[in-house]
Amino acid sequence: MSSKTIRQKSKSIGKGAIALNFLSGVAQATGGTVLGITMITSSVVAGGLVGLAFSFRNLPDVRVLRNYVPSETSYIYDIKGRLLTRLHGEANREIAPLEGISPDLKRAVLAIEDSSFYRHPGINPYSIGRAALVNFQSRGVSEGASTITMQLVKNLFLTSERTFSRKLAEAVLAIRVEQVFTKDEILEMYLNNIYWGHNNYGIQTAAETYFNKSASELSLSEAAVLAGLIQAPQQYSPFLNYAETKQRQAVVLQRMQTLGWITPEQADLALKEPLLVGKPTAWGKSKLPFITEAVVRELEERFGRDKVLQGGIRVQTTIDLNFQKMAEQSVKDSHRLLQSWGLRADQIALAAVDPRTHFVKALVGGTNYDESQFNRAVQSRRQPGSSFKPFVFYTALASGKYTPSTTITDAPVTYRVPGGYYEPQNYGGKGDFKGAMSISTALIQSRNVPAVKLGKAVGLEKVIEICRALGIESPLQPVISLPLGSIGVTPLEMAGAFATFASNGWHSKPTSIVRVTDSKGNILLDNRPEPQRILDPWATASLTTMLQGVINEGTGRKASIGRPAAGKTGTTSSERDVWFVGYVPQLATAVWVGNDDYRSMGKGITGGDFAAPVWRSFMLKALENEPVKQFPAASKYPRP
Repeated sequence: MSSKTIRQKSKSIGKGAIALNFLSGVAQATGGTVLGITMITSSVVAGGLVGLAFSFRNLPDVRVLRNYVPSETSYIYDIKGRLLTRLHGEANREIAPLEGISPDLKRAVLAIEDSSFYRHPGINPYSIGRAALVNFQSRGVSEGASTITMQLVKNLFLTSERTFSRKLAEAVLAIRVEQVFTKDEILEMYLNNIYWGHNNYGIQTAAETYFNKSASELSLSEAAVLAGLIQAPQQYSPFLNYAETKQRQAVVLQRMQTLGWITPEQADLALKEPLLVGKPTAWGKSKLPFITEAVVRELEERFGRDKVLQGGIRVQTTIDLNFQKMAEQSVKDSHRLLQSWGLRADQIALAAVDPRTHFVKALVGGTNYDESQFNRAVQSRRQPGSSFKPFVFYTALASGKYTPSTTITDAPVTYRVPGGYYEPQNYGGKGDFKGAMSISTALIQSRNVPAVKLGKAVGLEKVIEICRALGIESPLQPVISLPLGSIGVTPLEMAGAFATFASNGWHSKPTSIVRVTDSKGNILLDNRPEPQRILDPWATASLTTMLQGVINEGTGRKASIGRPAAGKTGTTSSERDVWFVGYVPQLATAVWVGNDDYRSMGKGITGGDFAAPVWRSFMLKALENEPVKQFPAASKYPRP
């Protein structure tokens, strides 16, 4: 149950109770003298008692706090535990157990807010009496007498209006809370709920924001500063009014000294200690925005938006902060290089997946996040062109009817389609046919007509079935031009699918998340890889050998990285999209280059000339510390 729900359940106190508030307050303030009592008439007293009785019936049941779960900030980390961003709704909060809070902080708060906290029953009669007399004389509420327990119930159950009726309700609820909860439980709830300024609720986020440390690590000097903030967080903020912060700190330290909780020497040392405060934390600003936005999208699909923003979850991603930054810089550098070559392309997107785990290792959604937040790596469906062909050729190999040496004819062919006829052409246009060739040569040279013929022969529905098994969820239709990539897919879908080729048929659903826990460490999601072999190993190994030929002698020669690698170029009609999707045993990467408005990048632009160099530049950096590995030979496996 949230604090907003709790507060909505409470009702306002009857105005007749104001008289009783006057009566009790003045009686205590005057020592219960006849003069004090006779100031209130018997009729008013009766009215107060009637109002009080009705009001008590409308007060919320404080036992609901047993099930109260305050909203908490969620945290997203990289794979090595480095914080990437924080997510929260209205309240930025991280819960800290009482034993995990600095003893100096607890003493400082008690000293300045409620030094008799562990002795009173929820209200402090002496403070109430003093405040009641002042308020009676001023005919309003100008001085409070709130204990820590009263402050807690005000925050959770009541509004902040300064009225006698609200103060009475506060006192009654405080007494009830003290009857249900221990002092330590009350103090823990208080320290985790009060506002500390700069959108920080709870001592843990306050300690992190002001001093970049845990609540358990706060020094006496820092504790005195934070305790002093409670009364007026903005006024005493060290970010805004350092001089007033120091003055308020001195007040807290003097109070602790007066109570005998610290020595004069300790107070003096704490006051002289430099406060190492920085700047207010930019909550919600991410170190890797392309990554965290994709992660949040995946989290919301699994847990819902409220859990993500208010549930205090801890998310370990699959991403290494430095690796992702390298990928982003590589894309920027390549974009500048391509533009210097005269390429009219505004954007590049890149997705990299580890074939051994299917963990996402990099997502670059564009050339500059500050200029465009659209994450093309996961949100943009663009035609993959010939980089789609491996799905068709794998389907043929896995059918048992084809081998890499099977002959296919690159010759004119016409298909009847709704509304007319379709005649596939090769990249060179009409008349560009080469006759009989092996399907391996057809793929290496990226011949369109053989790919269309092969797709028709093995069945386009079967090709779509293979794509679905490989994790491609974008809409696919069994149209005759499907083998030429006439549909839209995302770079991440392509990288994930080719990662399964790289693992020789072992597949897991690509993910950016390793593990999710709640704030207490309970595991909510464990994405440890559970790969399943979904592809025939002989057919996959044979396809990989053919795709190695693409880089070694075919259209992808500019992707050569000096080690065994396989891949496929892609170019769409009118040069609107160019791709290179390739892999080594340790990493599969898809690169797309194009314009968001689908403008042509220029006549003669191909994936082999412009996307392959982007892929090569990234892979050389990504594999610097990776050993050279060989792909498995098809001869190790029986043919299907």
